[in-house]
Amino acid sequence: MNGVAQATGVHHPIFARIYRRVSAAGEAKGAAAHRDELLAGLSGRVIEVGAGHGLNFGHYPTTVEEVVAVEPEPSLRAAAGEAAARASVPIRVVDGVADALPCEDEEFDAGVASLVLCSVPDQGRALQELFRVLKPGAELRFYEHVVAAKPRAARIQRMLDRTVWPLLAGGCHAARDTIAAIEGVGFVVERSRRFLFRPALVAAPTAPHVLGVARRP
Repeated sequence: MNGVAQATGVHHPIFARIYRRVSAAGEAKGAAAHRDELLAGLSGRVIEVGAGHGLNFGHYPTTVEEVVAVEPEPSLRAAAGEAAARASVPIRVVDGVADALPCEDEEFDAGVASLVLCSVPDQGRALQELFRVLKPGAELRFYEHVVAAKPRAARIQRMLDRTVWPLLAGGCHAARDTIAAIEGVGFVVERSRRFLFRPALVAAPTAPHVLGVARRP
C-alpha cells in the first residue's frame, strides 16, 4: 500500500457549516442534475475523493458495488457517514487526504472528483494518487470549477487566489486549470463540457465549471 492511512489534521468547522448551507441552495438550482450526469453509468468499486458531507451519495446508480468515500474534515466526514446510511449503494466513509490515499494500487474501477480539486494543496499529487489507485482502463469522473476562459475574469480569479479566496473558502482556489492537470498526470480526457454555474452571487468567482470523463490508460 503506497497510500498512508493517517489522521489528517484538516479542520475547517466554520467553512464546513457555511458550505453545507450554501450547497443546499446550489443543489436546487442545478448542481443535483450535474451530479446525476457525473455519476451516470458507473459500476463496480468506486473511490470518491473529498466526499464532503455526501452530496453525491444519493446519485450513485445501483450498478455500483461499493463507494469508498475519502473526506479529511471531521464535521463533514460525520455528516457524510449519516448520508451513507441513507444511500441505496454501499458507501464506506474514511478519513484521508487526496495526496496520500489510504488505498492499494489499481484497486478501483472508477474514481470521482467532485468540487475538490480546487482545494487540495497539491493538485498534481492528488491526481497522481487517483491515477495510482485506479485500474488500467478505469474512468475518472470530474465535476469542478476552473479558471475562466476570458483573460480578464481569469486575472480576477488569480488575484483572489493570491489574497482572500483560499482563506474565506476553506483552501479553495478559483483559477486552477484542472483539465490540464488531469492530462498532465497521464489521464486521457475523453469528453468534457464547460459551462457557467453561479447558484449564488458569492460564487461568481467560481462560476466557470467543467464536467467530464477521463480514462487511465
